[in-house]
Amino acid sequence: MTFPINADSPVAYPGPPPQEADVVIVGGGVVGIMSALFLARAGRRPVVIEKGRVAGEQSSRNWGWIRAQGRDWGELPFAMDAKGLWAEIAVECDVDIGFRQTGVTYLARSEKAMQRYAEWQARAVDEGLDCTVLRRAGIDALMPDAQGDWVGGIHTASDCRAEPWVAVPAVARLACRDGARIVENCAVRGLDVEGGRVAGVVTEAGRIKSRSVVVSGGAWSRLLLQRHGVTIPQLAVRSSVVATKALPQVFEGQATDDRVAFRRRADGGYTLASGGRNELFVGRDAFASVGAYLPALRQEPFGTTLLPNAPTGFPDAWGTPRTWALDGPSPFERHRVLNPKPSMRRVTKALRAFEQTFPQISQAEAKAAWAGMIDTMPDFVPVIDEAANLPGLVVATGLSGHGFGIGPAFGKAVAAILCDTPPDHSLSRFRIDRFARPLELGPTL
Repeated sequence: MTFPINADSPVAYPGPPPQEADVVIVGGGVVGIMSALFLARAGRRPVVIEKGRVAGEQSSRNWGWIRAQGRDWGELPFAMDAKGLWAEIAVECDVDIGFRQTGVTYLARSEKAMQRYAEWQARAVDEGLDCTVLRRAGIDALMPDAQGDWVGGIHTASDCRAEPWVAVPAVARLACRDGARIVENCAVRGLDVEGGRVAGVVTEAGRIKSRSVVVSGGAWSRLLLQRHGVTIPQLAVRSSVVATKALPQVFEGQATDDRVAFRRRADGGYTLASGGRNELFVGRDAFASVGAYLPALRQEPFGTTLLPNAPTGFPDAWGTPRTWALDGPSPFERHRVLNPKPSMRRVTKALRAFEQTFPQISQAEAKAAWAGMIDTMPDFVPVIDEAANLPGLVVATGLSGHGFGIGPAFGKAVAAILCDTPPDHSLSRFRIDRFARPLELGPTL
């Protein structure tokens, strides 16, 4: 399997879609697939409708980290559970998904950063997480081959990793084995609404009747939801990634500082991303959401690079329609898979920073480079909630670049909502209506 998955990948689930289902899930990313798995195991008949390929967008383009370290406090219990769920799922899959417990390390160059780490660690330990603040000697013991002017860092030994382009399709097969259905290359054009509540969806292949619909469309969720009067201040930012060819092992786990993030892969290479900013293509949604994002901008004013004119067909491109008829082509089938070009400047920076961190590597040669569009929220926390103004609709989106690792726990929570059973932890942090009041920004590690 190539990485990331793209529109040219073979169709594994050609359809046709069923005429009705207990639950229709819009989007075949990690949360949609995990929701289908847990719904099927609860005895429901879910169908996942994916306009392109399972895991074709951010769910195969992420770093592959499965971490609890650095999470928002509302996310932390879910992230801790997700590691155990991934471990269980990995055993059930029909391939090795690369799941390994190798730890996550954040590196700090200043005492100010170390103070933030210490404050976060003190509370996280009370929550039961095995994270440790390390001074420079501890970093040297953990990463003896690394060089950098760090004063210390924070490390969580129980954090894990997996290969996302292998893992999510493998879980999709597992979900189908347990009773879910998946249809690829089939766009949901809109919701079918009768009497003020959800009655199903309208796809390019026809209607599917259902009293329950989950919108987990990643960067496309806002575009679909706002057509039906459900507004969320979600934007999509570009993140560029590079995979090296096989290299000698210099660190088994995953780590990051302000210059480069790196993770050992199962094929012997490393997945790298340059530290610092993501990139936002400024469009209509960005202008409409500027008020919601002001707190985050004030907290980290230089955290995002603004770029003009999103590529044609992207969710927030100026030419992408905001309204369309359900009996004709929609924006979703015109652009099956978001495949943005990576920033080669950032790719080169990541390679050079990795070489400087591990000077025994004379040259880190790129095997592949790609970019993904991260569906981000103003507080960097997802929405996992029922839509109050449209009964039958559950929104599961805005995972803000860290959804792969926590995906199983959120999929299980979505299933709990639809099965009318209590979730394992409170979902109040992830409500849609939180954007109507001053936002609570989580810890910034």
